[in-house]
Formats: sequence, C-alpha cells, structure tokens
Amino acid sequence: MAAGGLQVLNKLDLAKTQLYHFKAIVIAGMGFFTDAYDLFSISLVTKLLGRIYYYEPDSTNPGTLPPKVSSAVTGVAFCGTFAGQLFFGWLGDRLGRKKVYGITLMLMVICSLASGLSFGHTAKGVMSTLCFFRFWLGFGIGGDYPLSATIMSEYANKKTRGSFIAAVFAMQGFGNLTAGIVSLIIAAGFKSKYHDDDHVGSTVPEADYVWRIVLMLGAVPAVLTYYWRMKMPETARYTALVARNIKQAAADMSRVLHVHIEEDDMTKAESTKAEGKRFGLLTSEFVRRHGLHLVGTTTTWFFLDIAFYSQNLFQKDIFSAVGWLPKANTMGALEEMYKIARAQTLIALCSTIPGYWFTVGLIDVVGRFFIQLMGFAMMTAFLLGLAVPYHHWTTKGNHTGFVVMYAFTFFFANFGPNSTTFIVPAEIFPARLRSTCHGISAAAGKAGAIVGSFGFLYAAQDKDPAKRESGYPAGIGVRNSLFGLAACCVLGFMFTFLVPEPKGRSLEEMSRENDDEQVYKAAPMVIVDARIIPECLTSIDA
Repeated sequence: MAAGGLQVLNKLDLAKTQLYHFKAIVIAGMGFFTDAYDLFSISLVTKLLGRIYYYEPDSTNPGTLPPKVSSAVTGVAFCGTFAGQLFFGWLGDRLGRKKVYGITLMLMVICSLASGLSFGHTAKGVMSTLCFFRFWLGFGIGGDYPLSATIMSEYANKKTRGSFIAAVFAMQGFGNLTAGIVSLIIAAGFKSKYHDDDHVGSTVPEADYVWRIVLMLGAVPAVLTYYWRMKMPETARYTALVARNIKQAAADMSRVLHVHIEEDDMTKAESTKAEGKRFGLLTSEFVRRHGLHLVGTTTTWFFLDIAFYSQNLFQKDIFSAVGWLPKANTMGALEEMYKIARAQTLIALCSTIPGYWFTVGLIDVVGRFFIQLMGFAMMTAFLLGLAVPYHHWTTKGNHTGFVVMYAFTFFFANFGPNSTTFIVPAEIFPARLRSTCHGISAAAGKAGAIVGSFGFLYAAQDKDPAKRESGYPAGIGVRNSLFGLAACCVLGFMFTFLVPEPKGRSLEEMSRENDDEQVYKAAPMVIVDARIIPECLTSIDA
C-alpha cells in the first residue's frame, strides 16, 4: 500500500478540526512565544547594559556597549539557533519528534534563567557569561523550529494544515509583544521607586536588576508547557513511515484525535507496510526530486531574515536616527528603556501581530506561493518608500509617517515570507527527512539573521563622525542600508519561484512518497534465492 494509502494517514488528512488540533497549536506555539520573547527582549536592554557597564566618567554621553560587545550580545543567540536547527532537525528524524521535543524546551528554561544570573566582577566577565548562556539558549530555540513545524504539519488535516502551522508561528508575535509589555512595566516600576534623573552619569544600582528580570521571565511560558509536551504522542507519520509501526500510529491517533480505524483496516495497513526506495539526503535521487525545492526554501529564508532581523533588532537605532526617540543624553537609563519598549510594543501591536493572523486566515485560501510573492514585493516597495525620500522622513514633523511606513514592512513580512518560509519546508519533503530539511532551511534563515545582526549594526552608522555611535567605524548610513534590505527582498522574490505550492495537497503527495511505493508495486517480480523481489532490486540484492 502506498504511503498516502495507509488508513491512518488518510484519516488524518480528512479528519475534522478538533479540540486536540487547537491543543497542539497552543503546546507548540508556546515554544515560539518563548523563542520570540528570548530573541527580541535582548534588543530592549542593550542600551541599559551599555549605561550600567560601560559608563565613562569623563564622557558627556551615557555609556554604550562597544561595537564588538554589542554585536556579540545581540547576535550570539542566532549562532546558537543556527547550530540548534541543524542538530535537532537531524535528531528529530533519527529519534523521533517527541523524544527530542522536551530537550529543547528544558534547554530554553535553564538558559533563560542563567542569562539573568550572568555573573562577573567586571563588565567583560558579565558580558562573557551572558553571551555563553545566550548561545545555548539559542541552541534550544533552534531545535524548536524544525520540531514544532514538523509536528504540527504531521498532525494537521490537509484542508487547514497551513493555518495550523501559521498559528503556531504566529505565537512569535505575542512573544514579541509580551517582551515589550514586560519591559514597559518593569522599567516604569523601577523608575517610579528609584529616581533616575542623571541623564549621562551611571545609573541607580537597582537598574542592574531590570535587565536580569526581563531575561529570566522568558523561562515562565516554557515551564508552563513542558508537561503537556511530554504527554503528546509521537506523530502518526513518523511512527508509520519512519519507525514502521503502523499499528501504534493508528492507536495513537485513534486516542487523541478520536479518528476510528476499523480492525480489518488496521490489519491490512499493518500487513502492507511501505517498502519503497528510501533515498537519503546526500543522494542523487534526493537532488533530482527535491534539490531545487531545498535551494528555494533556504535562499528565500536567508534573504528574508537579513531584512527582517535587521529591522527588528535595530528598531531603537533606526527610530533614534529619524528622531522618533529622543537622544540618549536627554533622558535617564530607565526612561530610555521605557521609550524603546513602548516603540517596539506599538510596532508589534499594530503591524507584527495583525500580519501573522492575516496569514493564518488566508493561507489556505490564496496559498503559500501568492502570500510569499506578495509579501516580498510589498516589503520591497515600503523599504524603497523609506529609503528614497529618507531625508524627508528625518525632517521634524515627518517622523510619524516614517514609523507608519516602517510598520507596514513588518506587516507584509509577517503576512508574507516570514510566515511562509517557516510553513512550506514542513510540507514538501519526505517524512524521514522532513525535520532535517526544515532545520537546514531554518539554519539558512538564521545565517541571514546573523548577517543582519552583525552587519546592519555597522552598515547603518553614519559617515559623519558626529552622528556615529562611539567606537564604530564609518558605515553607509541608514538610508543606504535600507536600499540593501530592499535588494534582499527582491532576491527573495525571485527565488520564491523555486518553491512549490502545497495548498490542499497531502504531505505524501508533496513529498512524492507515493511515487516510491508505486515504483515498487509496479516492478516486475523475479525469483532470487527462492525470494520474490522486484526486478529493479536484483542488482542490489546480488
């Protein structure tokens, strides 16, 4: 029986949306909530870290993180995420999705707490331990990408699969929003209790607790969902197609999804296990079938994340450059953190979250391909709309217009390629390679995030030394950097044409696992050593 013909898989594809589907969305989605909180909360506290640990008494400006330290603190988690996506993606196909799923969550919990407890007698010591724990935090976050996407795609029915995976990913928006709200509340609370009137000098000692509390609270949602992750059964597709235990797959899905599989159907399925050719990742057969697909998913995610993370992580620098945020030496440390968090919260609330949920509502209607193309095109248009008349936007009175245009780039990133690049790799590759290929695609995206987080910080510096942050070399400026991000979106648009459309099709159709079985069943049969096998396999058997 073909992989797509197994009763348990057919039942899953045709199953009605049930409570367990929503439970799975919440369980997997809370991982992404934690991911976003942990990755983006660091941008809210970097200015504060500079004021606390790098204040120079002789300077007329507040302390700032040196360029290399700022790059490391901001980008080291992405390096860990890159490694985690590759490692846990591979491990998810070898050991099973469920066995690995809890490890990633516990790693996030431990490292979130440890990040807030970073220790040392000097600034170098504190920053070194912070970077160490954030690397391993990123490693755990990296594993959540391929595992959550794969689990949700393998649980979902084919009619609403896109919406379910998108809903898991949309929890990133709430994580981003919560990071901003938590920072607002903590900064406001400390500011009201401890006077923060010195705009340039060293901050009140209690400010050192602020950034630690913000980072440590990232462990809370992960802890709350750990038990439920451990209770989830292995996905039926992994159990049936990779572990080859169809009876167990049927029993698991009957229990959690209330999908009835008759005893004779189950016996029939069990006796006709898939025996097709099982090509690996590094084979010519994989390259022939899915090589261009993998190129498409990796390149589009890479170019998207250069633009997306550059904008996300350095919102505070861009808003300061156009005058939406006051100059650092006109406000205290906690007030500065409050205003940065307020700006990020407004962007998340007005553009980031709506963009994610537009994708959830429309992806199974208009398809992944259209949303991705449209998103890249609109991001390009709005980035050019910011870059071409950049001097107009920096003029007093035009700052609001800049922020609105900037918000639209986030809206169309999330109602566009930021969602679809996550969804599609979980739908188009074979079950035995699905987690691995998603991990490779996601790692390519994080390579783009690393380029964005390390590169944009330097590139956006002004050529005028008076307008540059202390310690940075001359860059190409914010305007030219925005042109560069627009070029990345154009390249993403072009490479989208390598990615197929999975809307309304089963995972087995998209991955062509049915082809394996049909080749096997149709092959002429010969007798070799008293065993009946397909003629096409005689050379191997010999």
